[in-house]
Amino acid sequence: MSVCQDVGYSEMRLPNLLGHSSLEGEVVPRSEDWRPLLQTGCHPQAQAFLCSLIAPVCLDAFIQPCRSLCVAVRDNCAPVLACQGHVWPEALDCDRFPTQEDMCLTPHPKHSNSHLAKALPKPACQACPSVEEHPSLKTVLDALCQDDFAVTAKLSRRRLPSGEPEFEVEGRVEFIRQGPLLPYDTQHLLQQWLLINLPCANVLVRPGRAQLYLLTGAVQPDGTLALTRLFPWHKKNNSITIATRKWKHHKC
Repeated sequence: MSVCQDVGYSEMRLPNLLGHSSLEGEVVPRSEDWRPLLQTGCHPQAQAFLCSLIAPVCLDAFIQPCRSLCVAVRDNCAPVLACQGHVWPEALDCDRFPTQEDMCLTPHPKHSNSHLAKALPKPACQACPSVEEHPSLKTVLDALCQDDFAVTAKLSRRRLPSGEPEFEVEGRVEFIRQGPLLPYDTQHLLQQWLLINLPCANVLVRPGRAQLYLLTGAVQPDGTLALTRLFPWHKKNNSITIATRKWKHHKC
């Protein structure tokens, strides 16, 4: 079961803590339902929490997740579920889990580099940014002036065997205006944005071959990234090409 394949044990027990008794008929397909959420990285222990319920380790007694772990995962991941049009399921009501932390799976202590993680921009659910198919030169330059950052990236949309779309940031992300973004983190940041904002991604990213976009946006006071404009970079439209060349010497 690929969703839980690297959780640190190789044998599970059935029925699991959600009442599923059939591996192929219930456990595997239900576990795949959680893949889109886990891919967003909404909480570092989301996989451990969910797999302790879906694929509990094979011991004489169940090791349930602690209520504190459930609350930590829920508080971080429920907003992502809501962004994707879902609610936190009743089966994962945190009140059902034990509070005695010596008898259950506890949250990991915060790592020493947590201050660095807090300093990094992070994606969040947002209203969909506007799309300008054939912008004027002034429109592009205004966007570069008004927003905190501007990058170019190739975005692709493919269809999985299940029929669900898959979005990907292909290749390198190039900076037009770096702003508060970090070079080593920006591709991952945009990828996570697409995974969290699936309804927007469905509207913004065309199926088929990867399309080059100019993306502009801002980092909010709470550290969350918000995309504000997407410009598909068409070969026939020179406005973006001219704007990105003029930008180095442009006075806003």
